[in-house]
Amino acid sequence: MVRARASPAIVAVGLLAPLWAQTAAMPDIAAMAAPAQGQVGAAFSLMETEKAYAFHGNDRFPMQSVYKLPIALHVMTRVDRGRMALNQLVQITPKDFVKPPQWSPLRDRYPQGTSLTLDEVLAYNVSQSDGTACDVLLRELGGPEMVDAFLELIKITEMRVLNTEKQIGARQATQYKNYSTPVAAIQLLYAIMNPRGLKPASRDFLLKLMTETPTGMRRIKGNLPPGTPVAHKTGTSGTLKGVTAATNDIGIVTLPDGRHLAVAVFIRDSRADEATREAVIARIARAAYDWALALP
Repeated sequence: MVRARASPAIVAVGLLAPLWAQTAAMPDIAAMAAPAQGQVGAAFSLMETEKAYAFHGNDRFPMQSVYKLPIALHVMTRVDRGRMALNQLVQITPKDFVKPPQWSPLRDRYPQGTSLTLDEVLAYNVSQSDGTACDVLLRELGGPEMVDAFLELIKITEMRVLNTEKQIGARQATQYKNYSTPVAAIQLLYAIMNPRGLKPASRDFLLKLMTETPTGMRRIKGNLPPGTPVAHKTGTSGTLKGVTAATNDIGIVTLPDGRHLAVAVFIRDSRADEATREAVIARIARAAYDWALALP
């Protein structure tokens, strides 16, 4: 597919380019992944250095709601360029609603529709992982193809945003078209933190939304020391015939010394229950945390 053209945006050079190689003694990620009874991919990087590690890092995984994060990043780049404003009003009508069982607190709170400011829609999209808010943002951006073009522009080529939430909800197979590799997810987190990218206020706002989310408390955050700051975005599919297509979490962990650890863990086509899948993500994230603490 030929990607649409997007407006000039940030350059995804990150803080430093990750070096995808084993840079320190690593735990047995394969053993940690085995209970998921599915395909597991992970990547992590100490963001102030070139040190990074990946396990099946170039395999493709359906993002589910993780894909709401690149959508939000594209919105914030437009805010920074003056093409959108956080205080602008956005009209939302029942025609915009995703249908149950797709998750939408916005739909449930405003069954007749409403007008919200852009920052409120972003909060629903990122913090509450709201499907209706996601589709409204895609509409305001000009469609999924504009987000996909944005990702190509910032050199994240193995992450694709091709469909709306409504389209993903209508057909099981569609979610697999909206994929990311673990390495691409780390590149996205670098793009958020890139000092040449978002303005500081915009970056802080997006990280705040990622930190305040109530989702995924037993995933990346599950085994970390209490109070560890984590700005993250989860993604979860439904379960069909005992198989869960996607259980994901990507995020930025602030270490005790102030450095930042980018973590991405994806689980595809798992036959394990939710508690087991989340425990796999938590164990891998803790291994990444301990790995980062041991680095100079």
